[in-house]
Parts: sequence; C-alpha cells; structure tokens
Amino acid sequence: MSSQIQSSGQGAVAATAPRTPWKEVTAASIGNALEFYDLVIYAYFAVVLAKLFFPTANPTVSLMLAFANFAISFVMRPFGAIVLGSYADRAGRKKSLTLSITLIIVGTAMLVFAPTYAQIGLASPLIVLVARLLQGFSTGGEFGSSTAFMIEYATAGRRGYYASWQASTQGLSTVMAAGLAALLSYLLTPEQVSAWGWRLAFGVGLLMGPLGLYIRSQIDETPEFRKAAAVGVEKSPLLTVLSRDGLYLLLGIGVVAGNTAFNYVHKVYMPTYAVTQLHLPATSSYLGAFVAGLAAMITGPIFGALSDRYGRFRVLAFALPAVVVTTYPLFLMLNTWPSLPVLIAVQALVGLQIASCLGPISALLGEIFPTGTRGIGMALSYNVSVTLFGGLAPLIATAMIAASGNKLAPSFYVIATGLISIIAIAPLAFGKAGLAVTSPAALRR
Repeated sequence: MSSQIQSSGQGAVAATAPRTPWKEVTAASIGNALEFYDLVIYAYFAVVLAKLFFPTANPTVSLMLAFANFAISFVMRPFGAIVLGSYADRAGRKKSLTLSITLIIVGTAMLVFAPTYAQIGLASPLIVLVARLLQGFSTGGEFGSSTAFMIEYATAGRRGYYASWQASTQGLSTVMAAGLAALLSYLLTPEQVSAWGWRLAFGVGLLMGPLGLYIRSQIDETPEFRKAAAVGVEKSPLLTVLSRDGLYLLLGIGVVAGNTAFNYVHKVYMPTYAVTQLHLPATSSYLGAFVAGLAAMITGPIFGALSDRYGRFRVLAFALPAVVVTTYPLFLMLNTWPSLPVLIAVQALVGLQIASCLGPISALLGEIFPTGTRGIGMALSYNVSVTLFGGLAPLIATAMIAASGNKLAPSFYVIATGLISIIAIAPLAFGKAGLAVTSPAALRR
C-alpha cells in the first residue's frame, strides 16, 4: 500500500497544473458549500420543522422525530458514496460532481415547497423524508469527488492547502446559515418564521444550486485522472477498494469519527442546545454558530498549509487530542455561565479546532487511496464515518440528555469518538498493524 501512496504522490507531481487552479477549487467547493448549508439550515430550524412536519403532544418527541429525520438521511450517504464514488473513478470527477449537485438541487427544491402536516397530513413528513434521503444520497458522492478534484489539481506540495478549502467552505456555509437564521429570528416574529421564514432560509440554498451547476459545467477533468484513465480505469472500484484497500478504508472511517462528532455536536446541534438547555434567545444561539463557522472558514486553509509544511500527522497529533481534552470544559463553561459572550468564546475555539482537524484530514484521505479508487475510497471512508458518528450526533445528544438529565452528556460522546480517531491515526502515522507508511513526508507530496 505504501507503493500506492508513493506512486499516487509522484503521479500528482507529474500531473501538476501549471497555474493556480482557483477556478477548479471554486467549482469543487460550491457544491460542498451547498450540501453543508442545506444540512445545517435544517438543524438550525429543527424546532420549527418539528412543529410543522412532526407534531406530537410532547415537544421533545417532536424534536427527536425531526432529528431522526435529519439522521436517517445519512443512511443514504454510504449508498451515494458507492454509486457516485464509483462513477467518479470510472467516468471522471467532473461528471460525478455535475450529477451530485443536480440531485442536491432537486432535494432542496422539495424541502422549500413541501406542504406542512396541517395542510396534507402524513404525506407531509414523507415528502421531507424523501427530500432528505435524496440529499443524503447526492451528498454521499460529493466529498470524495470534490476533494479528489481539488488535490488532483493542486500545485506541487500544496495538497493540504487546496483540500482544506473543504473546511473553509463548510465554515462559509455555517456563516451563511447561522447569519440568515439569526437575522430572520431577529426581524420576524416566531409566527412569521413558522409561516414562511424557514422557507426563505432553505430558498437561499436553492438559489446557490444553478450557479454551482453552471460553474461545474465549465471546468475540465483533472490531468491526473485523464492520465490514469488513458492506462485504464478500475472495472469495479468498489470491489477493488474493499479487497485491496479495506484496512485503509477502516482507518479512514476512524480518523474522521472524532472531528465529525465534534463538528455536528458543537456546530450543527449547538443552536438547538443553546435554546433548549441553556435557555438563550434563538438569535444568540445562531450568533454562536456564526462565529464557529467564521473561525473555521478563516483558519481552514491555514491548517491545510501547515500540514503541507510539517506533515498531516504532526498537525493532527495536536488537533485530535485537543478536541478530546477541551470538549468537557467547554460544555461546563456553557452551563456554568450561560450567556452570549461565553457562547461566542466557546464557539470561536470550536471553529478553530474543527479547521485544525478537517484541514489536514481532507488531504490525508485523498493520499491513502491511489487515483483509481480515490473517489470511492474517500467517499466511503468519509461518509460512513459521518453517518455513524456525525449524522446521529444531534439525536444521540438529545437522547443522552433526556435519559440522564445531565446537560454535559454530549461531551462524553465527543470524547469517545475523539479517542477512536486517535487510535485510528496511530497505525497510519507509525506504520503499525502491517501498514508501511513510515514517514509523514510520504503523505505531504
């Protein structure tokens, strides 16, 4: 497998584009931004959606149903990773990116125009469910194709920097979603938000789709994929990645676990937590998420560049333990001093930590899989982990608090998943468990 890593690194150098590929980075990033915007805006309006589409006599049950619908869409991610990731490895990154953003647009449109439960009864939550499943399927192929596209266009020695725009665009999506949610909650009455404000929030995401589709239609396939395809593509990327790269697939899932749980608990679930557990105003809760997104947006490329200079493992050796060590004190601070200044300070640190992990991890996942299975390898490892540890996080956090009565319970979940990541990164960093990656330099190319 080390030969795969080394050869893929050498191939990337040979296929390096002679110019700074900002057009390609923008094309890859915009779909990622749309996907994450749709995801977080659903979570931020979960309380509203629970009343409109999942009404019950118990508000907690309604909220859990809304988050269950949020979580169940992640079940489709691995299927999307298999279909669209394989498509990216057989037909090309560009075709897969174009297909995935088209499906995201369709799912978003279904949510924007979905009738409520009061209007059509049980058909209403079913429409929302189908829309979320479609979005989950399309998102399953988005990360692998878009990140592969970025690193295969990256100039020599800058894979970490270009791949880290994944973290930056996710931060941008959070800034947009949280900023709009805060503005709507400030300007509109709760009745207006329930009546049409939430549709406006989802509609902004829908407007991004056609622009992204147009930009992606104007780009060329990556030089590295064209070179590999000229020799021959994998007939069955799925079977190849399972049989040849299966151990790396499992380690990739583990590496992503801690950061995705931290991300979804602190950045996606936190606005709901701030309202329901800390009893802060909705506007304040969204401002906290805004700050977290802003910090991730600004610092993502910085940590990506640091991983190019010092190695992915050296950066992650500080970033992953920091997540484990700080998450309990952060929740303790929030519950001891539940106020907007404390929330903003906590979320600023959260955004910084998310970027410190996701920036290097994006490139790392691309480098442990060769060109022929990079699309499906990245898509599966990332999306299986996000499904298991991220998509379920809001539901798990809500259930843990309800069952234990302990408002700090979500921090225990983050700590457990962070330890999984630390365990998974060790074999990659030190060449244990039969792996032959002996130096971070092998992954910096």
